Amino acid sequence: MIKLTEVDKYIESKYQRVFILKGINLEINEGKFVSIMGPSGSGKSTLLNIIGMLDKPSQGAYYFLDQPVHTFRERQTAKMHKEQIGFIFQAYHLIDELNVYENIETPLIYRGIKRKERQSMVAEMLDRFNMVAKRDLFPEQLSGGQQQLVGIARAIVGKPNLLLADEPTGNLHSSQGEEVMELLRELNKEGMTVVQVTHNEKFAEYGSRIVQLDDGAIRQ
Repeated sequence: MIKLTEVDKYIESKYQRVFILKGINLEINEGKFVSIMGPSGSGKSTLLNIIGMLDKPSQGAYYFLDQPVHTFRERQTAKMHKEQIGFIFQAYHLIDELNVYENIETPLIYRGIKRKERQSMVAEMLDRFNMVAKRDLFPEQLSGGQQQLVGIARAIVGKPNLLLADEPTGNLHSSQGEEVMELLRELNKEGMTVVQVTHNEKFAEYGSRIVQLDDGAIRQ
């Protein structure tokens, strides 16, 4: 599903090239749950952003579902990102001015899905996450755990093939974190490919495989 070959990411300064990622070779098969670990500044989030098509490699090749993403134009990349990938962030990134229902609905509007179908898809998410009673509440009226559940519902409402999670439990206390991790495991069992970045060794073990990054390179 995902194949990165000799991927570098660097910043050009006046006197030198500063590498964030160097020589990344990584394959992730469909239906897997992979955890990416490493110290701060090791390039974990940059790697996730490249996999999620929010960033491009400076050099190297990236194939997603056998498609050469590294050769895509911006419009092609944006289309594939919208249709195939869900993203969960540590800071939730909910839209403060929108209620729970509207936050979950937003990616479906971007994809041009008709209103009636959107209503049905959002209703399914509200039911699944036991949030029917909270549909009209705004993010500031929710706990951190509830906000993250809305973030996950928004990420998966369009039934993406790949779910990316950048420190999804970073702002949660341990019991909320475990609830989120159990949910990711459940989604993976249903067939969704999951790739998460985490500092938490216990939560990393929810994955079937751990990729260790250090100084922008894969160590194991």
